[in-house]
Amino acid sequence: MALQIGPSMWKLLPELRYEPTPRRIRAQLGGNTVVDSAHAVLAYEPRRVTPLYAVPARDISAELVAADTPVPDPLAQVPPQASMDPRYPFAAHTAPGQLLDLRAGFHDLPGAGFRPDDPDLAGYVLLDFDAFDRWLEEDEEIRGHPRDPFHRVDARQSSRNVRVHLGGQLLAETHEPLFVYETMLPPRTYFPRSDVDWDALTPSLTESICPYKGTASYWSVAERPAGTNLAWSYERVLPDSAQLKDLVSFFDERTDVYVDDAKQDINSLFRF
Repeated sequence: MALQIGPSMWKLLPELRYEPTPRRIRAQLGGNTVVDSAHAVLAYEPRRVTPLYAVPARDISAELVAADTPVPDPLAQVPPQASMDPRYPFAAHTAPGQLLDLRAGFHDLPGAGFRPDDPDLAGYVLLDFDAFDRWLEEDEEIRGHPRDPFHRVDARQSSRNVRVHLGGQLLAETHEPLFVYETMLPPRTYFPRSDVDWDALTPSLTESICPYKGTASYWSVAERPAGTNLAWSYERVLPDSAQLKDLVSFFDERTDVYVDDAKQDINSLFRF
């Protein structure tokens, strides 16, 4: 029987997973390097969809001290069986292990480390990405979260007609869409700014960081709760995603999207 890859990858989600990386990994606090490792691994706790850096304890220039378990338990705030993306805090650990405080000079980072019990990761400490000021892979800064080596972002220019509506209101229509296909995520359509109805959108204060694409700004459809932070654009893009610069995308799952007049069902396009 043939094996479909996507569902097989999801079946690994409940497991503690790791992958060695040959890249030099560094973390900085106040301009000082407190993590410097050529032996890091990318570690995924059970239910985590994005990795964390884990490094040998000897590569951390900080005191590692057993931490008190947070009260209330952060994991209690995670819905049962939820797939955990970076919105869920580092402190919500799903693998057995020991929570650690890091003390480096004047910096005290409570709960910023986690030593898993698994023997395959013996001697390694998982680190809270957000607890440090700056992360580097070799000499390149990494923002948002560590990149997954099994994750791709492919952008494809098209001449198909695409339009997006919210409650019958046309927000954008183009014959020059850029389709973006991202591993294990729904496909997205990016519109030229000239094909967006800017009278329908108001700027939002929200920003987000994607380690693959860059920093995004958001827009909302005024006076519509479903339209809050509905559209975004990567105005500051990473080199790998230069095609997305200043294009605009919308959440398909909150709008009605038509491609060549056929209404799209995002669940049928992305179903495992």
